Amino acid sequence: MRAIVTVIGRDRAGILAAVGELLRERNVNVLDISQTVMREYFTMIMLVDVSESYQPFSELSSGMAAEGEARGFQIRIQREDLFNAMHRI
Repeated sequence: MRAIVTVIGRDRAGILAAVGELLRERNVNVLDISQTVMREYFTMIMLVDVSESYQPFSELSSGMAAEGEARGFQIRIQREDLFNAMHRI
């Protein structure tokens, strides 16, 4: 199953590395990534494959959110199908 990960926070060194490490620890594979800095804010969107993750999706989602909050930025993960359904015109 694929999912969309969004990350938003004040720009500083190490955000990409931290998120990548959190995903690696959960056996989540990054398929595509886009990131930018808008003024002082870091934003990133990733397409990931969660099919090999050892955690149920609900635990993965809540765990990533908690880890991001502890580090001072926001991490949100949504199933790709739900993300697509929410963004259809």
